[in-house]
Amino acid sequence: MVNRFCKKKSHMKKVVLYVTFAAIIIASCKSLNNTQKGTAIGAGAGAAAGAVIAGKNNTALGAIIGAAVGGTGGYLIGRNMDKQAKDIKQAIPDAKVDRVGEGINITFNSALLFKINSSVLSDSALASLDKVAGVFENYPKTNILVEGHTDDTGTDEYNMTLSQQRAEAVATYLESKGVRKKRFTVKWYGESQPKYPNTSEENRSLNRRVELAVIANDQMKKEAKKGQIDTTGVQ
Repeated sequence: MVNRFCKKKSHMKKVVLYVTFAAIIIASCKSLNNTQKGTAIGAGAGAAAGAVIAGKNNTALGAIIGAAVGGTGGYLIGRNMDKQAKDIKQAIPDAKVDRVGEGINITFNSALLFKINSSVLSDSALASLDKVAGVFENYPKTNILVEGHTDDTGTDEYNMTLSQQRAEAVATYLESKGVRKKRFTVKWYGESQPKYPNTSEENRSLNRRVELAVIANDQMKKEAKKGQIDTTGVQ
């Protein structure tokens, strides 16, 4: 019994240390560039940081931080992601594209993708997704998390279903344009993860969104750890 308690206590200390270290990294992010963040966040601290961020209503960002390799491998992945993020920004200037640690967070305002209360992609959305699909095809060693979110208008059940349909519509269309299905993870959260308080129409429009998190797949991580990843051209 004593040994079990000691082991549990020791494990909790490690978790606290990881979270503390991750918090320090996140707090200092403004002073680091993206590839330096990838180097600084180790795998253990990255997972802890991801859990912290996910608890703050941003599971896409949490997934990116939680998947961090850290060290030299993380630096090389970050360099590769820098180029991919630049290509995505050029392809879809209307979307919000953020480089975070060793990944990329892409946010589409649902108004740009769908009509109100619809999960049918608009013509402009199809054009944007065509372009981003081409970029994803140029970087095949990444996985893509697709998340659907809504504001608080409507019932919980309705919003959950709508967020699911919209996230699946985006993933399905990208798959139809040649992005391999196994690269996708699709999740939906309804109104449960607002980025802003649902106190105004402007905020609600920002909460109605589809987010993508782009992270390195296992092959890229292995190559990065061995120093074999290409940071100058596409993968």
